[in-house]
Amino acid sequence: MGCCHHYFTQTPEGDDAFVVDASRIVFGPGCLAEAGQHAQALGMRRVGVFTDRGVLGHPYVETVTRALAAAGIDFAVYDQVKVEPTDGSFQDAARFATGGRFDGFVSVGGGSVIDTCKAANLYSSHPADLLAYVNAPIGEGRAVPGLLKPHIACPTTCGTGSEVTGVAVFDLSAKHLKTGISSRLLKPALALVDPAVAASLPATVVAASGFDALSHALEAYTALPYTRRARPANAALRPVYQGANPWSDASALQALESIGTHLVRAVRDAGDAEARTEMMYAGTLAGIAFGTAGCHIPHAMSYAVAGLVRDYRPPEYPQDHPMVPHGMAVILNAPSVYRWTAPGCPERHLHGAQCLGADARGATIVDAGEILAQRIIAMMQETLFPGGLAAIGFGEADAPALAEGAHPQQRLLTNSPRPVGKADLAGLFRGAMQYW
Repeated sequence: MGCCHHYFTQTPEGDDAFVVDASRIVFGPGCLAEAGQHAQALGMRRVGVFTDRGVLGHPYVETVTRALAAAGIDFAVYDQVKVEPTDGSFQDAARFATGGRFDGFVSVGGGSVIDTCKAANLYSSHPADLLAYVNAPIGEGRAVPGLLKPHIACPTTCGTGSEVTGVAVFDLSAKHLKTGISSRLLKPALALVDPAVAASLPATVVAASGFDALSHALEAYTALPYTRRARPANAALRPVYQGANPWSDASALQALESIGTHLVRAVRDAGDAEARTEMMYAGTLAGIAFGTAGCHIPHAMSYAVAGLVRDYRPPEYPQDHPMVPHGMAVILNAPSVYRWTAPGCPERHLHGAQCLGADARGATIVDAGEILAQRIIAMMQETLFPGGLAAIGFGEADAPALAEGAHPQQRLLTNSPRPVGKADLAGLFRGAMQYW
């Protein structure tokens, strides 16, 4: 059962089983041109193609629509997806999907596009108020009532992992926080992962999506083990996020090793095809890991950061509104968090740091959190990322409000290897203000 197998020791009240949600993935340069054949095999005849204006300027959407047309499939393109989607943009997309009377969907873009397509598929298939399916306590947490239409996800960034997960995340504008919908039924029927798309990505996008993948893998690996999460009363009630397990460990560790080797190279050199290809694959592996185990504190904190942003506009992203890219919002919290969570599973923190390339010679488990934090900080510096929350406009006086925004993310926080309360979160935000 991999490193630290004792981590999965059975407990009297804990779960004694975990679910493997294997995804169907096609990986390789040029595979986007196969979209029509795969859509045909899934029985699609009229397809809603989801993308955003930025992706529309590249040839990927044309490659996919040409393949659909060659297969005799009718389609309509929706290019109004919002980068870092909101409740309003989800609802707009759902209206398009409902009116289009599609029997299948294809998403071509980053996590925002794929998540928006998942939501549009859900609300057009099973109409309800937006908050009906949103995770409690922010929404009703209602179970998705049945199957959705087939969805082929074609990621164009190297790290969100959305192509292999049953999660769709958005900003709830009125409450200035991020939240999401979680159900195995949201998972795309197929992921077409074409690493050739990574060649055109700007450096900041590669860094943000790559750090998102790093966080997915590391949070999945350091999450509370499934054997310490409550056993469900009914097998059907076992959550999507089950805690760390041997299946998620395998994907997480392979992803971390690849990210430790290739992320900085991929950011610094757009012509490094090997590094960018490996990051595309690592992003999908990390998606498999967190799609089964779940994430924990850094992601919960990121939702508050994204929701409370004031004026920050990241380079190489749309400049029409303030935003913090998701991977940036996550990784800026991570060093502070891992210094604090390390006592919950120090061996895993130390092993994660080593996978990322940290020199741990002579280290003991007491050093685990600091070694991991310092390795992440070094990677942030090497990719010219902001040096903490202060660099994107926050100050220590914002810590209570940020903690208020993060605390409702109980689906994530209960996955932490250490119990975390609102006061703890405020302290973690303060610790994330400035690293150098």
